[in-house]
Amino acid sequence: QVQPVESGGGLVPPGDSLRLSCVASGRTFDDYGMAWFRQAPGKEREFVAAISYSGSTIKYSDSVKGRFTISRDNTKNTVSLQMNSLRLEDTAVYFCAGRDSIFDIAPTDAGQYPDWGQGTQVTVSS
Repeated sequence: QVQPVESGGGLVPPGDSLRLSCVASGRTFDDYGMAWFRQAPGKEREFVAAISYSGSTIKYSDSVKGRFTISRDNTKNTVSLQMNSLRLEDTAVYFCAGRDSIFDIAPTDAGQYPDWGQGTQVTVSS
């Protein structure tokens, strides 16, 4: 089990950028696939991006593809989400999640991730 802790959220105008970070303490981070999800007020939690434990498999939701970039640094137990060209509809609480697996995959289903952080608020507003 890992304990993800997110940081980097904030209030930015449309078109701006933010970089979220997630530090995952606990067991061997190298064995963990990691992902970002988000939840806007009144909406269900949705998938944003995922990266396999080796970093060889990466997936994005259609809504963020080309604007967001997920990456990981296994030497620092960190996964990051670079968010560019932010839009009003990107406003949400962003959660970091992890899963221990022998398979080097990047699931997009929240139910595949047992370990979750508390979230960090991202607000895009003019």
